[in-house]
Formats: sequence, C-alpha cells, structure tokens
Amino acid sequence: MSTGATPEVQDLTASSQPRASAPGGSSLTNTLRAYGMLAALVVIWLAFDYATNGVFLRPRNFSNLMRQTAVTGVLSVGMLMVIVAGEIDLSVGSLVGLTGMIAALVQANYSWGLWSTVLIAAVLGIAVGTLQGAATAHARVPSFIVTLGGLLAWRGVTKGVSGGVTLPVQLDSFRAIGQSYLDKSFGLVLAFLAALAIGVLAWRNHMARKRLGLATASKTGVILRAAFLSALTIAFVTVLNRYEGVPVPVLIFVLISLLGAFIMSNTTFGRYLYAVGGNREAARLSGISTRLLTVSVFAVMGLLAALAGIVYTARVGSASPDAGLLLELDAIAACVIGGASLMGGRGAVFGACIGALLMASLDNGMSLKNVADYIQDIVKGGILVVAVALDMLGRKRTS
Repeated sequence: MSTGATPEVQDLTASSQPRASAPGGSSLTNTLRAYGMLAALVVIWLAFDYATNGVFLRPRNFSNLMRQTAVTGVLSVGMLMVIVAGEIDLSVGSLVGLTGMIAALVQANYSWGLWSTVLIAAVLGIAVGTLQGAATAHARVPSFIVTLGGLLAWRGVTKGVSGGVTLPVQLDSFRAIGQSYLDKSFGLVLAFLAALAIGVLAWRNHMARKRLGLATASKTGVILRAAFLSALTIAFVTVLNRYEGVPVPVLIFVLISLLGAFIMSNTTFGRYLYAVGGNREAARLSGISTRLLTVSVFAVMGLLAALAGIVYTARVGSASPDAGLLLELDAIAACVIGGASLMGGRGAVFGACIGALLMASLDNGMSLKNVADYIQDIVKGGILVVAVALDMLGRKRTS
C-alpha cells in the first residue's frame, strides 16, 4: 500500500483531522487522553489488587490477564478500523465461534494439519467479512442490520455444523498457539529490541516533524517519553518472565496492534478510512472508492475475527457452539473507551488496545472477587453507555 495521497485527498484528510486521533487531531489532546487512560488502568489494577489481597497483580494472574486481553485486543484492532470508517460490525463474536469450530472440525474429521487449518479459518473469515461488506456497500443495507443478521446467522451455522456439541482440538501444535510461551531469554531480547526501536522511531519522528515545521515536543521531552515507554516494555516482559514467559497469544496481539497502528497512521488505506468516516460524501467526490473501501475494511475485520477465533479456540483447547458470545460488545466498548467515535472519523489503535486491556481487567478482577455474572454484565454495559455519552458531550462542545 502506498503511503502517498492525491492532493485532493490530502486536502480532505486535513479538513477532517480535528475529528481523528490518528493521523489527525491535536497531538496534545491525544497524548493527554492516552496518559489519562493509562492512569485509569493503573487505578483499576491497584483497586483490584487491594480487593484480592495481592492476587490480581501476581505474575501468574497478570499472565492470564494478558492472554485474556489478546482475543479482545485482536478484535478491537479490526473494530477500530470499521468504526473509523463510520460502520459497525456486530457479528465478530459469532464469527470467532464459527472459525474456531471449523478449525476444530477439519482437524477431527479430516486430519488436517496446522497450516491448512489456520488457512481455512482465515479464508472463511475473509469470505464472511467480504460478503457483509458487499451487502453494506453495494446493496446499501446499513452495516448495523447486516452484521446483526450475521450475529444470528453465523451462530446458527456454528450450531448446525457442530451438532450442538463441543469439539476438542486435536493438534498439539494448534493448541500451542493459545497455550505456549516464548523462551524467557528470547522474550527479553525482543523487549530490548523493541525498546531500541521505540527510541529510534521517536527520534526520527521528532526530526521529521521539525523539518516540516510542525509542532513538536522538546528534545528532552522526546527522550523522556521514549525512555518511559522503553522501560515500560522491558518491565512488562520482566513481569511475564516471572511466571512462564511471554504468552504466544500476547505476541500475536502485539504484532497485529503494531501492524494496525502502522496501517492507520502511515498508509493511504488508513487515511482513506479517516476521510470516509469524517465525511463520506466529500470522500467520494474527491475520488475515493468508498464502496471498495467498505468491502475491504470488513474483509480485514473478518480476517482478524478468524485470527481471534484461532487464538480463542487454541487457548481453551476446544470449540463450543457458544464460543465468542458477546465478544463484539467487548470490542466495541474497547474502541469507544479508547477514544473512537461511533460517528466515524476518529480513533486510534493504541486507544483501542488500552480499552481492550481495561475491559479484560474488569472481567478478570470481578471474576477473582466472585462477582455474579449479571453484575459484571451491568457494569460493562454501564461503562459502554457512559463512554458513548462522554463522546457525544465532547462532540457537542467542539461543534
């Protein structure tokens, strides 16, 4: 994908930037929002750690929390792209269940190997996403209706092909995707390489903005921020190494998040998504193929739902007809909490990932405290409503 854009599109994205947190929007506002979310996350962690007598932040539970976050996080990256484009996908939870079930079925009934199993699940996810995107883009059926139908239909297909029974995963190599860990030494090497990359990229970004005459932080500020993020990365891996090491699902989540952030911030595809979400008609008049973009973003969402289904099924070691139930709401909530607007045109992958971690933290902490399921649902539902309400209030103040 090209990182360039036509002059018309550059003008369009510039006009819609106040609504976007990446690549547009106020750098100061984005930074304050990001650190505010991290501060809220730390408060939640400390509160749960106190309430559970130190169990919540123990390395074993922290590792489990990160594995829980991986599935929602992968979905949140795709959901962020869909929401930025001004659409919604309510079917991803059902698609997680369907792709995981198909993966387990071909292993049990046809003795398929690891890569062919992963491939069929990925192709199925892309096909379903493309179908739903085409119905939205070409048949002009609102994505809410299309994917609401998909939520029901794909769950029904899952129940039909499985006969309503839970199927165990046959391949040890497939289970390893969700249950294995990186070697501790290798994990530390990756952490130090990541820390080095953070420093280099931060400095290059600072110099690039300076050459273009754009507002930028001081050199000291850039160094301190890079040092903080680098130290956080190394500390994160060190804590995980105190248990078994970095879980493979967490590595998958991190890689997908980095790729998603790069696509949204540095490619034409990502900028087009912000442009279409900010003003679809203006984007169309500027020459952007809004229909093709809609189909493409739903196809990407389908692929990521399939990858989440693979990780989910591998982690639990079996595929059940109700797998992935309500995961779509967790993904949407993660994006909204992370600063995405359901009206489209605004949002960032980093915010969605923090939102996913926050939602997983609530699940994990309340489960440790044996909070009743219905109370957990009420809490998460309330958080979603409050997040959307705050977004709408913020839009009214800036309009």
